[in-house]
Amino acid sequence: MIHKQFRDIRLSGLGLGMMRLPVLDGDDGAVDEAAAAEMVDFAYQNGINYFDTAWGYHNGNSELTAGKCLSKYPRESFYLADKFPGYDLSNMDKVEEIFEKQLKKCQTPYFDFYLFHNVYEGNIDAYLDPKYGILDYLLQQKENGRIRHLGFSAHGSVDVIRRFLDAYGEHLEFCQLQVNYMDWHFQDAQAKVALIREAGLPVWVMEPLRGGKLAKASEGLTSAMKAMRPEETVTGWAFRFLQSIPGVTMVLSGMSSMEQLKANIDTYGTDAPLGQQEFDALVKQVDEEVKSAGLPCTACHYCTSHCPKGLPIPELIALYNEHKATGGGFIAPMAVGSMSEEKRPANCIGCGSCEQVCPQQIKISQMMSEFSAMIGM
Repeated sequence: MIHKQFRDIRLSGLGLGMMRLPVLDGDDGAVDEAAAAEMVDFAYQNGINYFDTAWGYHNGNSELTAGKCLSKYPRESFYLADKFPGYDLSNMDKVEEIFEKQLKKCQTPYFDFYLFHNVYEGNIDAYLDPKYGILDYLLQQKENGRIRHLGFSAHGSVDVIRRFLDAYGEHLEFCQLQVNYMDWHFQDAQAKVALIREAGLPVWVMEPLRGGKLAKASEGLTSAMKAMRPEETVTGWAFRFLQSIPGVTMVLSGMSSMEQLKANIDTYGTDAPLGQQEFDALVKQVDEEVKSAGLPCTACHYCTSHCPKGLPIPELIALYNEHKATGGGFIAPMAVGSMSEEKRPANCIGCGSCEQVCPQQIKISQMMSEFSAMIGM
């Protein structure tokens, strides 16, 4: 198992994300505890020493499972991460209540790593509002030894992340980002990683396989991968990509089966980063595939000056493309949900004024109707 140095500790390069544990009868809230315990044991015995859970994973049962599965091992022999669930604004005034419950659920006197969960456009103001006292409380827990290292995860834009760093950066030790070869340009992961490194923080990676979507690749991409590295698996390419990025210290994978776990541990038995030519070729082909799958908006903004409703059309098209290219997910609904209601796609009146000035001849009103139906907004 590859290890990475973080301050005075050695972390396994691969961490077990406990968001996609095996479940019973397809019910995300019903963790298959026997199967999960087997996976945790195998991970622990084969070099993984970082386990990541959260308040909302598996409808609150991930933390319970983490506590049950890890309590058999000496506490100092593994590192446990949990998060304050600020993705839900109703939790903002409950930091003490939630933190105490998390410790009990995880059967631990402290968390090695604790994060502000999912900093993005919809909660940045609340996270930074001193009336909730979230930072003060977490810093107190750190002083008391109940949090060893404090960081944050983010799905927000570069500007949102920069704002959070400007406000709290002196207290933060790491940042968890969605990074993979699809999102390197698509979700501006490259710029986000650069920002975090500029701030002097190491990068934790989430969604290295984009929820499993990168475990399969198009025929063209698979052929290109095989031509460059005949022995490497498609999944292996996703991890080798991350091994190529300076500053990446922890890669979290939410594995749902023993088969996935064994394959990923095998990959992380070696450090085999991509060469620059391989890296560039991979990103270029993926960018072309993503672009061909979406609407060809160039963000010229001619449309916005002609929209009687003042909709942020290029931004909505980009989110529509994201939702289509990845087969759904939470990114687009989360981003649209953070917008004021009058800026959402449902407010398009279908007048066609934008289409008359669109150089790419995009059927914008049709897109708006489809997007609104897809995400319910």
